[in-house]
Amino acid sequence: MPLAESTRQRVVVLGGGISGLTAARELATKGHAVTVLESGDRWGGLGTWFDWNGHSLDQFYHCQMPSDDDLLQLIRDIGLGDSLYWKPTRMGFVVGGKRYAFNGPMDLLRFDPLTFPERIRFGVVSLLLRRLGFGRDLDRTRIEDWLVSCYGRPVWEKILRPLFTSKFGPAAGDMPALYIWERLGREKNTVSRGYLRGGLRTFLDTLVENLRSLGVDLRLETRAGTIRETGDGVEIDAGSALIEADWCVSTLPLPVLRNCLGDTPLAQRIRTPDVPYQGVVNAMFFLRRPLDNYYWAPVVDSGTEFDGIVEMTELVETSHYGGHHVAYVMKYCDRSSPLFLEDPGQIAARWTQQLLALYPDLNLQASDIADVRVFKAPFVEPAYPLGYSELKPLIHDGESRLFLATSAQVYPKITAWNSSVRLAKEVARRLLDHMETVPRTKRTARLPATVQV
Repeated sequence: MPLAESTRQRVVVLGGGISGLTAARELATKGHAVTVLESGDRWGGLGTWFDWNGHSLDQFYHCQMPSDDDLLQLIRDIGLGDSLYWKPTRMGFVVGGKRYAFNGPMDLLRFDPLTFPERIRFGVVSLLLRRLGFGRDLDRTRIEDWLVSCYGRPVWEKILRPLFTSKFGPAAGDMPALYIWERLGREKNTVSRGYLRGGLRTFLDTLVENLRSLGVDLRLETRAGTIRETGDGVEIDAGSALIEADWCVSTLPLPVLRNCLGDTPLAQRIRTPDVPYQGVVNAMFFLRRPLDNYYWAPVVDSGTEFDGIVEMTELVETSHYGGHHVAYVMKYCDRSSPLFLEDPGQIAARWTQQLLALYPDLNLQASDIADVRVFKAPFVEPAYPLGYSELKPLIHDGESRLFLATSAQVYPKITAWNSSVRLAKEVARRLLDHMETVPRTKRTARLPATVQV
């Protein structure tokens, strides 16, 4: 039953990634008037797409995991459950330029970067690692200290330290061990992964159409400026317009949100810790033949700038890519680093030579590479400090008109679409509950409005 105009409230959602779109859907389903502002020219944030030779392809590698309950439910809710398929995948490992399978006990026994005793300890500890975390304050325990105590210093230095540094930067060993402990149940070397036929564009087009059917006002290329409270609502500067609403949900990265709060009173009330973010440089290789047929392979000490390879066509049919095999290679780095600021064409040329050098036995040639596309994202992985459970932003401060649903709040869960969907649903639920406690004003009866300034 539609809400009466006297109870229908206006909400502006900042950010058109998966968190923003999910929050908008939850609120609009309950009958409220929702406006979504997205600074880019497409929806999806990190989960967006691009056109290539008549195909709509994901800019960054993406899949579903069997444990992604909230994301899978959203996929079903918008009518795409029958479009999701599952396929078993395998893992490789590249160390010192040598390539290894890494999918079970026999592969581990052949993994000669570690000594035989180190391999045995690695296997036994990996099976018990989640149990080894019980009863410890892992939120205040450094990753390095915990994993060295479990695996020993040689395994940390040879394998684990390069892996964590590649993802989180030089401070990776100082992050809370709780973040790693939480992800142990989600990822395994050999696992079935899921993918939606049609890729992320199909998902986003369907979700956006669902939002439009609910009356959501969707605005691309609209960057949020200063956020101000007005007593009984909020105002957001948006270019030449001023957006008025009763409530605001921000999914913006914390550095962007701080800029939007500026020196307003909200800036003193909203907790936005100065957490560093890792960005990513991602190169997508269109190949005329496959590589090692491993979905995921970390690359350690092998003369490459990139430190991981995802052979996407181990999961997705080559027909999705016009008959090509696709491999994503990536490097996580700070958005101000020379690599992130470098010309994409130069990166593509250099990484092409590095990729070819990894596969001398396959006689891989430059002619086997049909195309390379480079994409960058500035805010991907927050690098959390110790004790972050007490530092992370609150969903709501209890009084303001601003609710937060940012990637820096999913901790200790891993940064992934499933975590973002779960958080967005929780934020929407909290906002809906809070609406019931706030006295109605004349403003709450008005639909979303834009006032020119």
